[in-house]
Amino acid sequence: MILADVIGTVVSPVQIPVLDGRKLLLLKPVSPSGESAGQARIGIDTIGAGVGDRVLVIQEGNSSRQVLDEPQGAVKTVIVGFVDEVEMAGEIVFDHANS
Repeated sequence: MILADVIGTVVSPVQIPVLDGRKLLLLKPVSPSGESAGQARIGIDTIGAGVGDRVLVIQEGNSSRQVLDEPQGAVKTVIVGFVDEVEMAGEIVFDHANS
């Protein structure tokens, strides 16, 4: 799993059936303290996230297929949770309430 910030939305009028009716979001991976940590990617939203949210993302096909209940789905990146707070070594490095 990774942490990511939602930085945009993606609209695709032609797509595979497993994506029909699902919201696609543009994600920027971040470190626990919020620094950029990789290239942007597209994820399938399962929680109602939007631009500006920090989210928890699955980056593995089998787990993603299980979350979506799509055993044959060609999926890898799925948003599964909102991040309210990140704590490292007893110190809060991200707090949604103060971001």
